[in-house]
Amino acid sequence: MSSGLASNDADQRLRGVDLCLGYHGTAVVHGASIGLRAGKVTALVGPNGSGKSTLLRALARLHPIDTGTVLCADGIAAASLPAKEFARRVTLLAQSRPVPNGVTVRDVVGYGRHPYRGRWRTDDPEGPTAIARAMAVTGVAAMADRPVDELSGGELQRVWLATCLAQDTAVLLLDEPTTFLDLRYQVEILDLMRDLADEHGVAVGVVLHDLNQAAAVADEVVLLHNGRIRATGTPAQVFTETDLTETYGIRIEVATDPLTGLVTTRPVGRHLTRIPV
Repeated sequence: MSSGLASNDADQRLRGVDLCLGYHGTAVVHGASIGLRAGKVTALVGPNGSGKSTLLRALARLHPIDTGTVLCADGIAAASLPAKEFARRVTLLAQSRPVPNGVTVRDVVGYGRHPYRGRWRTDDPEGPTAIARAMAVTGVAAMADRPVDELSGGELQRVWLATCLAQDTAVLLLDEPTTFLDLRYQVEILDLMRDLADEHGVAVGVVLHDLNQAAAVADEVVLLHNGRIRATGTPAQVFTETDLTETYGIRIEVATDPLTGLVTTRPVGRHLTRIPV
């Protein structure tokens, strides 16, 4: 199945065309094309091993491309841009990063300003404002002077997101950003993605495992299965019982929330079929 929104190339800030990707000679993504548009959130969903994170990393120039190409907003091949120029356009919040010892939250968030700084961390007059804003919107300003190696997993995840926001790019890629976060911060991160798209025109690409989170936050969903894009479109177009059940190998019921109008999904296991009395 292939469905979805008509793509306007002029709105696309980052585009992967016919991407084939692999590891050590084994193909894991086959001919995938995806476009991230200004002011829109695009969610990549699918089972473990379907190629979501690999595809996202290829868009960020962190995974080698066997065939195909990644294009920036002006049609320039991403691979042709110097590293700092590309980093002013695209940033990625990865699943995990090494935690530096003895470095404060403020300094780690400041790492996001590397594309704008000279060799000796100079020539970045907007840096302090960008760092302060990034810490404020992610809720880490109060811990600015704490060493990051003393933080919890959830706190650290928000610091890394602040680092990405401080980079101030037109494209933000996030690989499972709600991992390690409690319910409050999961919701706040999803809200922040929508704010960045709606209020600042950022093109957001995000890998999510929670289908209901994807339905709530995304304008467009890309469903991957066995390294291929099975469907692309709005959550209502992509989240059908047939496609989800066949993709995940478990029966998934789909409904529409009568209050919000959002698509909701419910995987049905052996013990979830019973009706409480």
